Amino acid sequence: MKSFGYTGSILMVDLSSGKCSRLPSAPYTEKYIGGRGVAAALYWELACDQLQAFAPENPLIFATGPATGFSGFAGNRWQLCGKSPSGRQSFSYASLGGRWGAFLKFAGHDALVVVGKAPRPLYLLIVNDRVELRDAGHLWGRSTFAACDLLKAEWGDKAAVLAIGPAGENMIGYANMITDDGASGSAGLGGVMGSKLLKAVVVGGESRPAAADPAGLREAVSAMRRLRPPGKGAAISTPWMVPGVTRPMTCYGCGVGCSRHYYIHEGRKYKSLCQAAMVYAQPGERTLGENQRLATRLCDGYGIDTAVLMGLAGWLYACYQEGVLDERASGLPLGRFGSAEFIEELTRKIAHREGFGDLLARGTAAAAASLGGKAVELLTRFISTPGSETKDYDPRLIPVTALLYATAPRRPIQELHEPGNLLMMWLRWSRGEGFFSGADLRRAAELFWGSAAAADFTTYRGKALAAKKIQDRTCAKESLLLCDFKWPMTWANYEGGHVGDPSLESRIYSAITGRKTDEAGLNEMGERIFNLQRAILLRQGWRGRADDRLLDYYYTEPLREGEIFFNPRAEVPGPDGAPVSRLGNVLDREEMERLKDEYYSLRGWDRQSGFPTRSKLQSLGLEGVAEALQKQGLLAEK
Repeated sequence: MKSFGYTGSILMVDLSSGKCSRLPSAPYTEKYIGGRGVAAALYWELACDQLQAFAPENPLIFATGPATGFSGFAGNRWQLCGKSPSGRQSFSYASLGGRWGAFLKFAGHDALVVVGKAPRPLYLLIVNDRVELRDAGHLWGRSTFAACDLLKAEWGDKAAVLAIGPAGENMIGYANMITDDGASGSAGLGGVMGSKLLKAVVVGGESRPAAADPAGLREAVSAMRRLRPPGKGAAISTPWMVPGVTRPMTCYGCGVGCSRHYYIHEGRKYKSLCQAAMVYAQPGERTLGENQRLATRLCDGYGIDTAVLMGLAGWLYACYQEGVLDERASGLPLGRFGSAEFIEELTRKIAHREGFGDLLARGTAAAAASLGGKAVELLTRFISTPGSETKDYDPRLIPVTALLYATAPRRPIQELHEPGNLLMMWLRWSRGEGFFSGADLRRAAELFWGSAAAADFTTYRGKALAAKKIQDRTCAKESLLLCDFKWPMTWANYEGGHVGDPSLESRIYSAITGRKTDEAGLNEMGERIFNLQRAILLRQGWRGRADDRLLDYYYTEPLREGEIFFNPRAEVPGPDGAPVSRLGNVLDREEMERLKDEYYSLRGWDRQSGFPTRSKLQSLGLEGVAEALQKQGLLAEK
């Protein structure tokens, strides 16, 4: 049954049998909001604990949120979830923008669940009440761009397309997927699509969601815009904004805008944005040329995650410089790193698992382990996670991210952005270029992270509570769904000050759904989702505290100048808000263990095992989850 903010339907598609069915979404959305939350709830019910990522039974879940389909406040996002073949081989997630999620909702569905394996390459067509599995033989082997263009030509502008490329077809561990308007999803879930012989999903329809309180929604959106009025934001020139080449681009129905740009190459539009645009850039490079744009197009076209390829390419060149690898053994023009030739050969060999590319398709960490010795030592310069994702918000610089990295199945970029973005805002002020002062940062830390102590980046004080609050809020945000570039609105620039409003998300949720919820209530829903995600990870083999860990080099390798892309001198606010350099810093193992103790206590989990307690899960309405964990010895009886 359709309700405010939702369509009321979850579409289930079994590729093995070709059968389609529908579930009511209300039992899931009422408890888990949408997006990440609904996907986790469906995954908990459908996936057994020992399921392999490429098993036909592994459910691939495409989920929208109540904000999806509404315009004007940087919503319209969606989540893709399933067991990932990358890194820790566990339940994972990807967050995508563009218009595909809105069009899935317009087709009448809050979520799509795909299981099974097709007998041959197929694509899925969902247009209003029409659901068809159609032959994709003419698309198989083609790039994501070619597949999207062919399907758009067939189904027109009223349809949105999501497709994988050769990397997904060949099930590389870090394959992604791309929409026709350039949104991309990572976590290796493109490889899961490929394992199912599902080349693409086309969606479109005439249904539109309605808000329970349109006036209240307009008021919340107006409040958001007052906090960040046009022309008074934090927009700065970035390397992917190239004068005379790129132009501003917004996602479907955004109404706000960000630093997303596009450019035209050979008559087709391509995105230019953030880390993906920097995949082939050299450290400190401030102007991107054609080879950098080519690299991003190649990654997106083959369906390769740029967050892995970036570190992999740098590691390969370092191996060449150190004499670990040569051109003959690798079959790569390593001496021409930075050229078009190198990146063309590298991406092609990986996507097609050709020669040395078959080893590289397993990820940087796996490739280094195969080579051994110096190749493993060089990893510390280039990766941040067991999934070989690129380095950015380093816990030696930003201590709260130590817990965020340690407890996540992947690089938790939506969580990392919250302290990272505020640090960038403060850095601009400390250099005389911005408005977000040390006092502003401390006030934001009190409002959003629970204490002013969390604004001191030189100690571990306040970081456990900050991590919990960031995680709970992110789970709620990624279930609503709201854009990570704009939400949460921790900073602002209006006549009343420079600190944002943590209640805005709950006001938007209440206005859309009609379920009156305050900030604390929405964050509690996020806490429920985070605990469910924890339960899924435990059931799949995560060992609790024993697996809440970081790569060893954070404890042994001092932070070097130039190692952090946005902060080469590693400057952070100290006890009094004054700049302090963290160059040479390493994490302290004993302090990290004490931080875990505090974090588990705040979570209501057992400090020794890191397992949830029965009382905590019951308080969150997860009694069934507690029973399931108890049967497997994964529950603390408190």
